[in-house]
Amino acid sequence: MAFVSRSDDGAIDSVFEQLQEGRAEEFLSDDDPAVVAFRNAPPIVSSVSARQFRLMLRRSGLLNQVKAWVAQQDGETQDAFEYSGTFVKDSPMMMAGFAAMGFTPQQIDGFFAAAASL
Repeated sequence: MAFVSRSDDGAIDSVFEQLQEGRAEEFLSDDDPAVVAFRNAPPIVSSVSARQFRLMLRRSGLLNQVKAWVAQQDGETQDAFEYSGTFVKDSPMMMAGFAAMGFTPQQIDGFFAAAASL
């Protein structure tokens, strides 16, 4: 038994064991395909270690391009790239860098998911 809440686009965004008044009032069986898909979806990766990030840049053939972009940025961005222990997907530096590389949101998610597996 699952009570679900949905995002504005209609996708399930939470599953609960009990009714959540005003939030999750729709009841679906545990074997409903939408509930099964939600429960089996890979986790959303929001950050990776510097090692994972740099290895993924190297494996993607982007390391030199990113280093060139970073070299053109302000000192804080350069320091963040050089010395951060963790790279957070939705940080302003990351968003600017991925935009400069022409990445779509789906490609960014894919990049971080792949980096997390390293």
